[in-house]
Formats: sequence, C-alpha cells, structure tokens
Amino acid sequence: MGNLVLYRKYRPQNWDEVIGQEHVVRTLTNALKLNRVSHAYLFSGPRGTGKTTIARLLAKSVGCADLDLIEIDAASNRGIDEIRQLRDGIKFAPTAGKYKVFIIDEVHQLTKEAFNALLKTLEEPPAHAIFILATTEVHKVPGTILSRVQQFAFRRLTVAEIIKKLQKIVEAEKIKIDEEAMRLIAAYAGGSYRDAESMLEQLRVWNDKIIVKEDIEELLGAVDFEKVKVMTDCLNSAGAKEAIDYVGKLTEGGTDLEMFAKTLINHLRKIMLIKVDSSLANLMAQELTPDQMEIVINQAAAFSLSDIAQAIRIFTVAQNDIKRSPIPSLPIELAVVEIINNKI
Repeated sequence: MGNLVLYRKYRPQNWDEVIGQEHVVRTLTNALKLNRVSHAYLFSGPRGTGKTTIARLLAKSVGCADLDLIEIDAASNRGIDEIRQLRDGIKFAPTAGKYKVFIIDEVHQLTKEAFNALLKTLEEPPAHAIFILATTEVHKVPGTILSRVQQFAFRRLTVAEIIKKLQKIVEAEKIKIDEEAMRLIAAYAGGSYRDAESMLEQLRVWNDKIIVKEDIEELLGAVDFEKVKVMTDCLNSAGAKEAIDYVGKLTEGGTDLEMFAKTLINHLRKIMLIKVDSSLANLMAQELTPDQMEIVINQAAAFSLSDIAQAIRIFTVAQNDIKRSPIPSLPIELAVVEIINNKI
C-alpha cells in the first residue's frame, strides 16, 4: 500500500467513507437492504467525483468476486467487437458468488453499433449480470439506453468536502501543509477530489518540508486570492493604464493567464451573487477566509449588478481567446480596457 498514489491508496473501501454523494449512497444501500438491486445503472457527473469508486463498492456489496468484476474503458474499447465479446462473456455464470458486474467507463464514447449491441444485452440480461455505466457526458448516451437503466447524477464536491478528505490524508501521511495552501488546492480542484489528491501527491514530492500556497502557484499555475483581488480593484477604481500594467506584472511573474482569467471569473461570480442577494454569500463562505469574505463583500458594494455581469461575459470570451491569441496577454488587456471604458 505504501507505494500507491494517494487517490488509489485512500479510495473509499466502504460506504461510510464516501464523501459528497450521500444521495447516491443512500439509495443504493437501501436497495441492497431491500434486495432490490437493479440489473443496470448509469452514473453520470464530472470526473473525479466517485463514479467508479461507488461502482466498485456496489460490486463488492453484492458479493461479486474479483474475477467476476469486469471493467471496460469505452474510450479505448468503443467498437462493436468489444461489446460482442462482453456479451459472450455474460453467458458464463460467476466463478463465485451470485453476480458478475460489468463496469463500462466513459460509456458515451461507444460507437452507434456498439450501443445497439449493448442495448440488446440490457433488454434481456441474464439474472447474474449487473451493468454499471459511467459517463462525464450523459447527453451523448442514446435515449434507448437511458430508458433501460437507473440513473444517478453525481455532483461536484464543495471546497469544504475536499478539505475534509485532504485533512485525513495529510494526517495519515504526516504531510505538512498550511491552511491557506489546503484551501487553494481544494478550490483549484474544481469539485474533483481525485484531482485534489493528485495535486497533493505532486506537491509533497515538490516540497517535503511544508507545502505553502507559493508552491501551488509555482508548480500548478494556480492563482491566489490576492491577484484577483488586485485586478478587481483596478477594474473598479483605476484607469486602463494601471490595469494593463498589472497584467504586465502578472505576465512577467510567470502567471498562467488562462488560469488567472478562470480564477478572476470565479471571483467576479462571487461578487455577482452578493449583488443578487446578500444571503447568497453563504454559498462561497467555505472557499474563503473571513477576511477574504469581507473583501469580496466590500468589492461588491462598488459595482452595479449590470457592470459585474458584463465583466464576467467579457472575461469569459477573453479566457477562450487566450489560446488562439498571438500575444497571450492581449485578450486580457482588451477585456480590461472594454470593462473600464464601459464604466466611464
């Protein structure tokens, strides 16, 4: 176990260890208690939110032996031949226990012919077969398949839930990390605890003393609160020159401008939510310290709702343009000029 990467070493081994998908866990564990396990499920949602983990827990809970658990990655096994092989394998009884469980990951990548072959199996499955389909793009799964499975939508984890998971890991592994760095990892993970665990893995090799937020910025390109705070202040009270000068400082300092734009958009979204209704500040309290929360509230007072909504739209376009721009800073520069000129 010692040589396993963190996300594998600390993958939940029982239902109580699952974080953030309580609605899924409750339904499946009730089905197990009542002996009402379905023959086919579809788990959909963002990557790194526990779809495959819960699929394996379900297989374990129905008594599926290791030899009877078949996992297929549809991204690399997407054709009709692979599904036909799967159908042929279904005919044989389990080597031990009552069930064979087939987990098909990224099922949306199957070809049309493969989906048709899978459909026939789902229509008349043998009693010993359970199918668990997983996807990050449920809209690409044919309706004929959707109508024959029980669907569960997995949600992104909150920053607080990811921090809870990371705290258990750092305590067990004796990893030293400051609180601000932990919060930045959780926020940067985008709701995926697997991504958060992978980042922690990288960082503990990068710095074996104590991980601080500067390590995350340097190694992963993450952007801290102070940078987006300064830019937001520039948009409100400074002229275009000051704002562009600051973009220049970020560029010279090696800041990933695409990540900066993404983080800035998230920051401006917080301001927008507060402008819509101050009670919505509770939605973001987990991501910010009390001091940071106060700064965001104060910044919100300086913007109108229409101005902040327009700024978000402009920076969203700028973020998408950065990769195609011959000068990476140009889309950000154009965005700040447009936003500041619109406020004058």
